[in-house]
Amino acid sequence: MGKTLDEIARQLKDCGKKVQLIYAFNGTGKTRLSRAFKNLVAPKNESDEEETGLASKKILYYNAFTEDLFYWDNDLDNDTNLKLKIHPNVFTDWVFVEQGQERNVISNFQAYVNNEALTPKFNEDFSEVTFSLKRGNDQDVENIKISKGEESNFVWSVFYSLLEQVVEVLNIPEESDRETDKLNQLEYIFIDDPVTSLDDNHLIQMAVNLAGIIRKNESDLKFIITTHSPVFYNVLYNELNKKAGYMLEKNEDGTYDLNESKGDSNKSFSYHHHLIWIIKQAIEENKIEKYHFILLRNLYEKAANFLGYKNWSDLLPDDKEVYASRIMNFYSHRTLLNDEVREPTEPEKQTVKLLFNYLIDNAKFWKEPE
Repeated sequence: MGKTLDEIARQLKDCGKKVQLIYAFNGTGKTRLSRAFKNLVAPKNESDEEETGLASKKILYYNAFTEDLFYWDNDLDNDTNLKLKIHPNVFTDWVFVEQGQERNVISNFQAYVNNEALTPKFNEDFSEVTFSLKRGNDQDVENIKISKGEESNFVWSVFYSLLEQVVEVLNIPEESDRETDKLNQLEYIFIDDPVTSLDDNHLIQMAVNLAGIIRKNESDLKFIITTHSPVFYNVLYNELNKKAGYMLEKNEDGTYDLNESKGDSNKSFSYHHHLIWIIKQAIEENKIEKYHFILLRNLYEKAANFLGYKNWSDLLPDDKEVYASRIMNFYSHRTLLNDEVREPTEPEKQTVKLLFNYLIDNAKFWKEPE
């Protein structure tokens, strides 16, 4: 019998482990789980940022909503004054205004992007950021728009700077000896998939650094980390010397299972094998839905990358362009308008079966003897 996300959140809270590492496919419900956990630990009337500030926080969390605090003003009229704006919030107020972590954020950001010339500049009240390339000569470039991956690195650098301070402060056993008393109520750090738009190099660096911070933690602070990335999961799992993690799965009836998995993803739930199992089961039970096309494309992408192909479509059968443009891209990237959310037709289901079997047979995946 599956559970609701509220029940999964309760399961995580009752576990009591210092670090809980969870793997789940995109779209499973990781971000919703982070919200459910936050509401369990700190109900709305106890966690209203406008009224309570950081001093009463029992949980800090990083998820898609954290990144949404940052948004671009692209200066559409002149295209010259590009700014990353910051919604007013307790999180950045504490980092920049109260604790003066500006230089640490910049240093962490430049380390993540491996570019000391790429420099953030904050306005006086830290409500917006501009970026420039400081080459130390007349070739400096002002007011540039950074890439999505660099933006993700910047937002993470702000949170990471806060995380460093949290661990450092709470590691002091006597509350009276701490430099601030505003972190004393913290019990949990919930980090949901901070790997958006990152390549593997930055992703691995982020995981190693995060694991380093967690290992330094000597207080009762507990960490819950969710991800859809096998690489991020594996680095954390091995860096933290975990004996087991979890896999969050969504059932057909809308409930969830949180299953313990021993070993990293290569040993306990091989990413390729799990995708194959899901698609194969859907084919056998004739229960192919829209998201199975997305999983099939994902399987092709991972197989192509592993086998050294430049494009995932290179693994498709004859009429590659037809399959790629009309079927795979159609189902993976269409907007979810009401008239597009429908059951696949029988020919479309047969296409999934054809492409799945073709990949298994031609990419030489291991198959159980018949």
